[in-house]
Amino acid sequence: MDFLALFVSLPTRQSAGRMRIWRALRALGCATLRDGVYLLPDSPEHAAALEQIAENVRAVQGTADLFRLAGRDAVQQAGVVALFDRGADYARLLQAIRAALVAAEPRTAHALRREFKAIAAIDHFPGEAQQQVAAVLAELAAVAGGEPRAADGKVRRLASADYSGRTWATRKDLWVDRMASAWLIRRFIDRQAKFLWLDNPKKCPKSALGFDFDGAAFTHVGGRVTFEVLAASFGLDSDPALARIAAIVHCLDVGGVPVAEAPGIEAVLAGARAAAPNDDKLLTEASRVLDNLYKSYKQESSHE
Repeated sequence: MDFLALFVSLPTRQSAGRMRIWRALRALGCATLRDGVYLLPDSPEHAAALEQIAENVRAVQGTADLFRLAGRDAVQQAGVVALFDRGADYARLLQAIRAALVAAEPRTAHALRREFKAIAAIDHFPGEAQQQVAAVLAELAAVAGGEPRAADGKVRRLASADYSGRTWATRKDLWVDRMASAWLIRRFIDRQAKFLWLDNPKKCPKSALGFDFDGAAFTHVGGRVTFEVLAASFGLDSDPALARIAAIVHCLDVGGVPVAEAPGIEAVLAGARAAAPNDDKLLTEASRVLDNLYKSYKQESSHE
């Protein structure tokens, strides 16, 4: 892919003109390569928009030149694409949407959707983060319309009392989503849960409740990972502390909206995985980490 690069220089006395140009570039979703160099994916529409800005720059005695460029190799190309990342914008919006869900304030749905559309319009390389926010926003829209919280109709609300003392099964060699899901099950859904770690999910016993594999009773649905599906199914998604853990699990499992704590949690869980002789021991160690994380988040939410 080629990119359009607008090189801009404005006289220092043109503070008002500088702000006007900067706002126009921001409205287009330009990435900044360095001071005075702004990028957009190459297209006729973007070329016309940047030419107009260049004319505005020259009108206030500045200089502006438009070039076409591309990364020299795949690594450099990926670095240029990364400059367009909207993760921070989606993270702020996701926090606002989840706050509206927890506070049962569906009246904000229209304003939040308008904000989502504004971000999406300048998200030139949409990915998991956009899908993640869209799924949670759809849930808020459903609440605003009086529909059940599971907006896609595929996540049914269940009673944990009907799932007590069961055997739960997932793929062996646990990692983040399966690890956290098993913790959630034993901590909040089925305190007497027993777990099977499967070599082949296709051989899951019919008496067991499968999770996080194709065809399982609980697995990814829409934009949700298994942890989020379990939380929504059993009415746990309104807990702010669990919602924060869910954001970390989602980020580490499928990407999407970045979470500041995620790399640290990933490192701790990777260490536990390397040291554990089997999945039972690994779940024990991971559960200690997640228990402490939950307590910390719970304490923070109580002070807000």
